Amino acid sequence: MLRTHTCGELRIQNINETITLCGWVQGVRDKGALLWIDLRDRYGITQITVETDKTSGEIIDLARSLGREYVVKVTGIVSERYSKTDKIATGDVEIIPQSIEILNRSLTPPFTIEDETDGGDELRMKYRYLDLRRTEVRNKLQLRHQVAKATRNFLDAQDFIEVETPVLIKSTPEGARDFVVPSRMNEGQFYALPQSPQTFKQLLMVAGFDRYYQIVKCFRDEDLRADRQPEFTQIDCEMSFIEQEDILNMFEGLVKHLFEKVKGIKIDKLPRMTYHEAMESYGCDKPDTRFGMKFNYLKGNGVDLVGGKNFGVFDAAEAVIAINAKGCFNYTRKQLDELTEWVKDPKRGMGGLIYFRCENGSFKSSADKFYSTEDLQKWALACDATEGDLVLVLSGVKEKAQKAMGDLRLLMGERMGLRDKNKFSPLWVVDFPLLEFNEEDGRYYAMHHPFTSPKPEDIVLLESDPGAVRANAYDMVINGVEVGGGSIRIFNKELQSRMFDLLGFTKEEAQNQFGFLMNAFEYGAPPHGGLAFGFDRLCSLFGGSESIRDYIAFPKNNSGRDVMIDAPSVIESKQMKELGLK
Repeated sequence: MLRTHTCGELRIQNINETITLCGWVQGVRDKGALLWIDLRDRYGITQITVETDKTSGEIIDLARSLGREYVVKVTGIVSERYSKTDKIATGDVEIIPQSIEILNRSLTPPFTIEDETDGGDELRMKYRYLDLRRTEVRNKLQLRHQVAKATRNFLDAQDFIEVETPVLIKSTPEGARDFVVPSRMNEGQFYALPQSPQTFKQLLMVAGFDRYYQIVKCFRDEDLRADRQPEFTQIDCEMSFIEQEDILNMFEGLVKHLFEKVKGIKIDKLPRMTYHEAMESYGCDKPDTRFGMKFNYLKGNGVDLVGGKNFGVFDAAEAVIAINAKGCFNYTRKQLDELTEWVKDPKRGMGGLIYFRCENGSFKSSADKFYSTEDLQKWALACDATEGDLVLVLSGVKEKAQKAMGDLRLLMGERMGLRDKNKFSPLWVVDFPLLEFNEEDGRYYAMHHPFTSPKPEDIVLLESDPGAVRANAYDMVINGVEVGGGSIRIFNKELQSRMFDLLGFTKEEAQNQFGFLMNAFEYGAPPHGGLAFGFDRLCSLFGGSESIRDYIAFPKNNSGRDVMIDAPSVIESKQMKELGLK
């Protein structure tokens, strides 16, 4: 080894030891009589102190020639630091150098490699190998390592076996778009990169492996957001001879283990919420339960506190939904107008926003023309609104109003400081619909995927009322983010065939795309189920970031490009010809 210690290792007990460090020059401060070099490696920073009246001219000249990010080797004596600092772990000591060797020089980096860098996102992405030297970025990848290690330790202790599944597989039209790979040896034919190892992990259950997991790369050719990348990582798991309760208990245990080992937080038993309850109370299937502000129905769900007052907007609405923003009575007209424009944005598509506030023992509403104080008192009672509260009301088609109100609830929660990234509120959402109907296509699609089993008691409804069938499926939600989801699988060929029929597959299409799985089911497939966690999402949640990109060593930008290596790129015409593409 070129070094005896790392730059984050030395402490007061190492005083008077002769040591050797290697690392990158974070910076040099030259005060004439004293010269300080901050030497950095992955483990931390150590100060090298050169006293010019006590050091050889050769070392002084070398020290003064160092530029930022030079790679150097320093041998010297550990000394107690005169001016200590608690900003770095090695802040009690410094190194008095006996020799300095330049291992490699560096160009001046395009941005400062410090926590408070002057580099923009695109520039740091282009020079990602430099950005990774920053402590903030490195710590995020170290957290990712800790999550992976704790995951493997837990699953190994539960007798799971890690099995790698293929990366070059068959393309299927269901779900998101595939990335496809042309085959040179089979001209005109294509592999796909897996969106998940779904069918392979089911085949492993047929093979008798009974408890499988994999921390696996997956690929989806879809539009990007902060929490999406074209390639991402899953903690993919499957178990045999189980029921839904077994899956929930096992992977609730995994998440509790991760919180305790990675964050030092003990999590209580996760509450469970049905899909129906989530939509009715929060307007989405991944509710942020760090705060309340549940929906209150002024109209709908057997209630009507707004009808018969000649207010056409409410009279024509299928649902009138209100949330109580506690303590926000002092919102100005300008702020309320901004909220109104926000809900009218095409993404939400609301016609407007009604509000009322409780102030000085009375009510003030934007619909005073139609509703009396007595009417507003009934609204206030329904919303548990008291002095100092602001109630916001949306109306329209129920599903659309729920979604818009769900968005507004999150916005108000953010503005009111209720979405604390250091607070964690995990839960299970269960009993999803098995199918969703697409009016445009005139057919049903699987809400999860075609291999999800219906609830046993709902199987009788598959032909007569498919929209009412509940899935044996479940999602884990933390702070409004779906971090994992899965289901109990179909393991019976006849039931799987019925599912393909419902989804509009012809017998030929089903056989062509999934015949290998159907055939496997005829050789003793056990009852099985599983789930997959979004590994990148879990890491970003633990780290308090919204973007998963921060926790990926070499991520793509918002256009799906790797600006560092300039990919995707055009390939040579010779390669195109070999692949039968030209």
